[in-house]
Amino acid sequence: MPKAYWGEIKDPVHGYVYITEAEKNIIDTYSMQRLRRLRQLAGSEYVYPGANHTRFEHSLGVMYLAGQVLENPNISRVVSDEEIDMCRVSALLHDCGHGPFSHVFEHLLIKNLGKTHEDITAWIIEKSEVSDKLSKMGYNSKEIAGLAVGKLQKKNRAFLDQIISSAVDVDKQDFIVRDTYHTGAEYGFVDVYRLIHALDLLGENLAVELGALSALEAFFIARIESFKSIYFHRVGRAAQIMLATAMEKANNELGLTAFKTPEEYLKLDDYTVWAALKKCKASNEIISNLEHRRMLKCAYERTFYEKDAMISNLFSGEAYRSQVQTEIAKEAGVKMESVIIDVPTVPSVPYHHAVLMESRELPVFVRSQSGGKKLRRLSETSKIFETLKGFMNILRVYTNSSDRAKVEVATEKILGVIP
Repeated sequence: MPKAYWGEIKDPVHGYVYITEAEKNIIDTYSMQRLRRLRQLAGSEYVYPGANHTRFEHSLGVMYLAGQVLENPNISRVVSDEEIDMCRVSALLHDCGHGPFSHVFEHLLIKNLGKTHEDITAWIIEKSEVSDKLSKMGYNSKEIAGLAVGKLQKKNRAFLDQIISSAVDVDKQDFIVRDTYHTGAEYGFVDVYRLIHALDLLGENLAVELGALSALEAFFIARIESFKSIYFHRVGRAAQIMLATAMEKANNELGLTAFKTPEEYLKLDDYTVWAALKKCKASNEIISNLEHRRMLKCAYERTFYEKDAMISNLFSGEAYRSQVQTEIAKEAGVKMESVIIDVPTVPSVPYHHAVLMESRELPVFVRSQSGGKKLRRLSETSKIFETLKGFMNILRVYTNSSDRAKVEVATEKILGVIP
């Protein structure tokens, strides 16, 4: 329980989350309250009716887990009370820059402004009412903004950033257990508390003691399985692609990326943008299709395990995907915009950066009888980790239900030649 206890919030995943008065003041800002109107997994409710949870409760969960890490005796002995408070507040604010429909808005931000939701998070923390609240509490809003996106980079304190942004950060720990809870797609139990208690410091970096290897492996497996069954589910992705396309078509008329102040940006949420898309001529047909559950159809799906130049281009190059899209459309005799190639690396996929296992090794160690720590390579210790690393090369082609058969034949012809 935090020292300056104000009250508690009942969370379905973690139980009672105790908060301080300072944290309550941040929770009550418009920037945080807006997160109640941003669904965590926009599009997934077309597959899992229970997936209507929001960024708001996820943010509370991330703050709670950050507090749990900081209470771990291996960590608590080297952090000050000020750092604990700062880390909890940063974790609470880590998602305040998300746009409408969460990750679905990401491609608009990147395409039109060259920014990610993390850039917007830092901007909101530094330039909105949140900054004034933080200053009154004695915080430096620039430092909170840096830590919220894992880029504080304080000398000898790398672990503070890693609590919020790393291979086993509290953000991933919360969304995996929360998203599987709300969807019901619970593929593999993840004991996040075992992982948290196995954390220690190697120099200034967070590391996991190998005594918790099975919990760590379960965490990686759950990430892969939840990616396949939730974040990259073919119907959920159909809904997300439709939302992304609607926003792109309506952007000129609605000015979704024309905001100049944090306050203008914060007016955009799932409710306001859905209502605007429904009225906008360029996007209302797509919204009508979503309201009647007339979804895009998957005409082709394939998982690749090979390293191949053509495959790498498809997964990394938008221009290359557009070229292949044009070829498929031409072969099928349909409009180019009727063919959509979807891969897990596009920014509108929730947690696309979190599933393709980081090539950077996660520091793990064994403890000697004398209490010393000996660094190990995870890929040498865990065959599961080595096998899973970077294998999620799924490729799908979507189209309208009326063009499905033609697009399927055309795609087989063009992509079927891949070994």
